[in-house]
Amino acid sequence: MVQGVVKRVGHREAIVDIESVEASLPRSTWIDREALRNGDRIKSILTEVRSEARGPQLILDRRSPELVIKLFRLEVPEVGQGVIEVLGASRDPGSRAKIAVRSNDPNIDPVGACVGIRGARVQSVSNELNLERIDIITWTESPAEFVIKALQPAEIDSIIIDEESRAMDVVVDENQLSLAIGRGGQNVRLASELTGWELNIMTDEAALEKAELEAQVSCERLREQLNIDNDVAEVLVEEGFLTPEEVAYVPVQELVEIEGFDQELVEQLRRRAKEFLDIREFSELEKTRPEDDLLSMEGMDDETARLFAQNGVRSMEDLAECATDELVELSGIDEARAAELIMTARAPWFAEAQ
Repeated sequence: MVQGVVKRVGHREAIVDIESVEASLPRSTWIDREALRNGDRIKSILTEVRSEARGPQLILDRRSPELVIKLFRLEVPEVGQGVIEVLGASRDPGSRAKIAVRSNDPNIDPVGACVGIRGARVQSVSNELNLERIDIITWTESPAEFVIKALQPAEIDSIIIDEESRAMDVVVDENQLSLAIGRGGQNVRLASELTGWELNIMTDEAALEKAELEAQVSCERLREQLNIDNDVAEVLVEEGFLTPEEVAYVPVQELVEIEGFDQELVEQLRRRAKEFLDIREFSELEKTRPEDDLLSMEGMDDETARLFAQNGVRSMEDLAECATDELVELSGIDEARAAELIMTARAPWFAEAQ
């Protein structure tokens, strides 16, 4: 972060004097609705130093979330000393920002310290940012709890976490929906950027409809995978068994205890689940196995052929259709060898043409 005085304001940029050095603040990096004037003292983030014929050109930015973090380090002594950490920030520049804070001293409230007496500290930061409203949120290790705090002041009923896609379905009451989303989606967007999770805000009714649809899809998929009737598939899904892996490898007792299931049915289900998994594994292996013509091609060795096959190049025809740079990127082999192998694979094309 640097501080300077606005020296000149133009249509495309403002020129800022930083200790007798001129820097450019492009219009695209101004805070929304900001009206800079000559003589204004401002703080910005130095984002780039461009080499130009007239000399190095400094490029500034006042929209960066980093500016909020730097300003709190300046205004809050506990942040500057490292007692309180600002772990992230998201911004809608000129309108609203959210920051996540954590205290390394259990006796210090990180939110209270950043707000200051009668809000003096946060107000000082807000004034520097054209009166941008700032929400200060206590960081927590629990992703769900962190999201709940980030979406305040909306009240959250429940959260469904999908760790694989790093997304959460956030369920709220109908009267809390607009508050959670915010004007123009601002609240949920900033909360999503701050927490690093994709947040889907929905009502209880929408969440129920989605759950029913997902259960129906899971039921149909399990029915086809295990070749079982719909009633059995529905019971498995209702009991939380959604994949062949779960049917095949959970303790037998968990399946036997399901109402209407007996030992014979459970053994049959587990056998079919394991057969499906074996077939799928074999199929996946086949997709990464090089074909005979690639293995026997002149200049090819087994290791390189397997490497190509793992990246989708399984035959001479596949190799012939590759570009040199594409093959280098896929496999990591050097450019000269890639070009040589491609030309060898294309030899039958040239022979046919002749």
